[in-house]
Amino acid sequence: MAPKSDSAEAIVLNFVNEQNRPLNSQNVADSLQKFNLKKAAIQKALDNLADNGRISFKEYGKQKIYLARQDQFNILNNDELNQMKEENAKLQQQLQEQKKAISEVEGEIKTLQSNLTLEEIHDKDAKLRKEVKEMEEKLDKLRGGVTLVRPEDRKAVEDMVSEKLTQWRRRKRMFKDLWDAITENSPKDLKEFKEELGIEYDEDVGVSLQSYSDLMQRDKKRPRGY
Repeated sequence: MAPKSDSAEAIVLNFVNEQNRPLNSQNVADSLQKFNLKKAAIQKALDNLADNGRISFKEYGKQKIYLARQDQFNILNNDELNQMKEENAKLQQQLQEQKKAISEVEGEIKTLQSNLTLEEIHDKDAKLRKEVKEMEEKLDKLRGGVTLVRPEDRKAVEDMVSEKLTQWRRRKRMFKDLWDAITENSPKDLKEFKEELGIEYDEDVGVSLQSYSDLMQRDKKRPRGY
């Protein structure tokens, strides 16, 4: 008689058949904890199933190994196996095609989500038109000779730049005097010595004190209305 579906034997039998691999009582107990079955009950169920011929078992010393009866499974012949392999290959191909189609659809969705809505386009157009109008008004002022910078602000900036140039010039002179004193009797190649110390001249980094000084002079001669 087959065990009731909710009995310990039925639960154990179903598990052993599903696994279809060698198991000991501890393997079964660990896997069936969700059914609140004690190990002793599982061991009893395994022994009863084995005694009744519902499962197979082998003894290895003091340990018993249980296995589902193999005669209950349909054993496929070579033709059936080959047919299943072909069907599996077709299914795998269909799966890859479906994945590709899903990927393409997801890509289209992302593209659509990244596009602006009609309302957003109108808002952006209005913002750009406003910016263009503001720039045109500023350009008209410049063309008309309107000073956009207050004289006091301009003078403050010029004074600050002039002070920085003065400090720059003073430090260049201090460095030159110190460098000349250090290298006056030095047997080393001055270029190599400079590189060894990690010293860089203005020209090495593409700047020129004279060019900034000339720029300041030209700016002072420019009419203040521009």
